[in-house]
Amino acid sequence: MTGGEREARRTAYILAASQAIIGSAAPIALSIGGLAGFYLLDTDKSLATAPVTGFSVGMALGALPAAAIIRGLGQRGGFMFGTAVTAAGGAIATLALFRSEFWLFAFGLLVIGVGNAFVQQFRFAAADNAPPEFKANAISFVLAGGIITAILGPQIVIFTRELFAPIMFAGSFASIIGLSAVGAVILAFLRVKASAGAVAAVDQADARPLMEIVSQPRFAAALICGVGTYTLMSFVMTGAPLAMVGCGFSPDEATLGISWHVMAMFGPSFFTGRLIQRFGAERIVALGLLLLICCAVVALSGIELWQFWTALILLGLGWNFGFIGSTAIVADTYRPSEKGKVQGFHDFVLFGAVAFASLMSGAVYNAYGWEMLNWIVFPVCAVSLGALATLSLTRRRQTI
Repeated sequence: MTGGEREARRTAYILAASQAIIGSAAPIALSIGGLAGFYLLDTDKSLATAPVTGFSVGMALGALPAAAIIRGLGQRGGFMFGTAVTAAGGAIATLALFRSEFWLFAFGLLVIGVGNAFVQQFRFAAADNAPPEFKANAISFVLAGGIITAILGPQIVIFTRELFAPIMFAGSFASIIGLSAVGAVILAFLRVKASAGAVAAVDQADARPLMEIVSQPRFAAALICGVGTYTLMSFVMTGAPLAMVGCGFSPDEATLGISWHVMAMFGPSFFTGRLIQRFGAERIVALGLLLLICCAVVALSGIELWQFWTALILLGLGWNFGFIGSTAIVADTYRPSEKGKVQGFHDFVLFGAVAFASLMSGAVYNAYGWEMLNWIVFPVCAVSLGALATLSLTRRRQTI
């Protein structure tokens, strides 16, 4: 093992451990954000998932500032700044629950979402600090932290949701402050160089106009599939805890369902890339969409606990294949000089749609029930599969 690989492995381990701790704020917010919102509202329960929407909006708003702060402070300083943001969000959400202020609670989850935008940069930091032959392994190590997060976050909810009874869930959001502190201590062991000014500006001479890039059939199909996959995951997952509790299951059982779901989201990542290399990104995206359809079929088949949990597992697997595959397609549609503006446009559309989906989840569930949440999966998947089929036909015509 070379010295560079040894240092890269050390960095990846630190980032994975930190993601396992700080990243647990996300499943805490996602698993009980809607339930807490439901209890805080006196009349219009359709807004119950607005706090979860706030989390998604926070991730979108925090993506570009997080990258800029990390460039300015370096990876260690930038990531530790992100833990402070996450802790602030946990404190705001806890205060809101004690004061029974719904919109302050939603704002607290928005701040937690901004902090999570820093966590999303961990896997890229691991790759940046690794030699070429170790980059894939470095990313895999960090993804392993996501699997631990899927277990740790929901377990924290189970053991802390009544900590400050009768103020339900306040203990769970207060625990985010402690998680952030532990994560900051772990990040303090990072030995990485400051990134400010480290990379020269990319030559823009060969950059095409944005509309020319996004109007490519390949980009359009990938964007439709990526948005469709991610929004369906958010739409169904956000409503699932409400539906499980509404069917008589306990908040603990609902939280465990989200735990299985998040594990299914991240678990396949170790081999999804190899599947894409072997079978092609389009086929893996199609597989993901078919898994989402299977999720809806299982959910519509009944309301037993195993059906909820199985549907959530299929939802996570479908997201993994569909979203990673569509991202791989997008990455093939632009030049290095076009990376910034294309990714910015893609993420703006993506997270805007995800935020809208999480908000509408509560409204649709309140008005039409759990069944309607799942019936909507079929037309969205049909549009996405249609986009893939159109892309395939276009490519065939070009080769004739």
